[in-house]
Amino acid sequence: MDNRPIGFLDSGVGGLTVVREFMRQLPHERVIFVGDQARAPYGPRPAEQIRAYTWEMVQFLLTKDVKMIVLACNTATSVVWEDIKAKLDIPVLGVILPGASAAIKSTKSGKVGVLGTQMTITSDIYRKKIQALSPETEVTSLVCPRFVPLVESNEMHSSLAKKVVYETLKPLKGKVDTLVLGCTHYPLLRPIIQNAMGPGVKLIDSGAETARDISVLLNYFEINAAREAIRSNHEFYTTASPEAFQGIAESWLGQRIEVERVTL
Repeated sequence: MDNRPIGFLDSGVGGLTVVREFMRQLPHERVIFVGDQARAPYGPRPAEQIRAYTWEMVQFLLTKDVKMIVLACNTATSVVWEDIKAKLDIPVLGVILPGASAAIKSTKSGKVGVLGTQMTITSDIYRKKIQALSPETEVTSLVCPRFVPLVESNEMHSSLAKKVVYETLKPLKGKVDTLVLGCTHYPLLRPIIQNAMGPGVKLIDSGAETARDISVLLNYFEINAAREAIRSNHEFYTTASPEAFQGIAESWLGQRIEVERVTL
């Protein structure tokens, strides 16, 4: 048994979509989450900057004696996951491979769409991972530059969000039967994305798929927490306004949380 916490990092609040599913599946495990809202979004930034910022969050989580780190951010995963995984002696999980695997299982037509930030789509990592596992699957990728700012400004339910989502997704309409939400912010826009694409399109939440893989890794490395007591002493940190983060986080997680500001 290993009662140390699991560390989650993201460019902002989107990684909470992974945390919510994780807390639902493994309520006895403890979460430490850090979101770099002050420097979000990461998608348009150069790779070296993303690498540097992500390492800063990793170093912060390591001071909390975490037993595993989850890059709950597709952009960070696409740029620096391999590097972090190679250099740390604890398990490090990214969100891309779980999402890619789920998309292959889901598609009936062999036509998969991927939504992501500029950096994630430019890296072409989803297409590479999907076609490495299933060469015949056709992958169409789409950059969604306005989605993350909508979420970070808590406008997920606004008429502007609906307009932006419908306009952005037009090129994919009718062309895929499975759509990967290739950014952990995007599930917060899920109802609008589903309406825009129609009921015949299966949405893949890479964060939720990742939560399942965390459970597998905990078992594999035999580092599960003891199940005797449900832990609620999770810790949440942001580099920006704790109040703004708390508003979105409590709404999404459905529980009261404490948020502390941190300088990386």
